[in-house]
Amino acid sequence: MTPSTLNPSDPEQAPHPPGELTDGIRVISEGDGKVMHVEMTGKLHKSDYDHFVPRVERAISANKKVRILVHMHRFHGWDAGALWQDAKFDLKHFNHMERLAIVGETTWEKWMAVFCKPFTTATIRYFTSEEMEEAKRWIAEP
Repeated sequence: MTPSTLNPSDPEQAPHPPGELTDGIRVISEGDGKVMHVEMTGKLHKSDYDHFVPRVERAISANKKVRILVHMHRFHGWDAGALWQDAKFDLKHFNHMERLAIVGETTWEKWMAVFCKPFTTATIRYFTSEEMEEAKRWIAEP
């Protein structure tokens, strides 16, 4: 992520203050918006999808297919409302994901990469947090 791709005045892109973890989804688009970096922290709620879904749908409209790097940091899953929103998103955009990189810290997050495969035509790879730079290279390569 280069500094020119971030807009610090955009609250969705502003970096968290040092040491602060906020629950939810943060979306950062790169370049033309085809590659997106999504950070998921804490437990997700239905309201977290209110800004996430429109941002991704705009990128899909502009690019037809997108690549998403999902970084799960201290991630604790979804409540029922968020899980329903996630399932609806996955079904609606089954063919719109080209690549999905899942970066996580726990074994169950690794299993998410396996679980997601039937719900998308995307190529999916799991990376540990220590492999973040490799995940960024993979999601961006032609």
